[in-house]
Amino acid sequence: MAATPAADPAADPVAAAKAAAPASGETVRVDSWIWSVRLVKTRSMGATACRGGHVRVNGERVKPAYAVRVGDEVRLRHADRERIVIVKRVIRKRVGPPVAAECYVDNSPPPPPREAVAPAGIRDRGTGRPTKRDRRELERLRGLGTPE
Repeated sequence: MAATPAADPAADPVAAAKAAAPASGETVRVDSWIWSVRLVKTRSMGATACRGGHVRVNGERVKPAYAVRVGDEVRLRHADRERIVIVKRVIRKRVGPPVAAECYVDNSPPPPPREAVAPAGIRDRGTGRPTKRDRRELERLRGLGTPE
């Protein structure tokens, strides 16, 4: 007997989120939740961020075991960026990105634009080491050399 698409958690994001939700009365740790909704790569990175003071819930620094509830504002400083999210759904298992995005409201400021860096002397593969002339030209392009 084939499984129907509605019964398959991978096909239905809402079903996947419900499957990852804790049982009634259970709470979810903040380090586990920020990992589950893909704000950090590993749960241990979430715990380390909490211990380092990089995670705040409703404006207060929290320990990794702090219980997250629906409606909490979670602020995470990670990778030179601050993420501000409001908890919409509490889950305990890691889910895919589309499902994870439904578990919070993202109020984060947009990431800073990447600085446009001109490629400084791209060499053909296999041409060997740069000559002294090539090196001076690269330094001049990068602005490291003395003005001549």
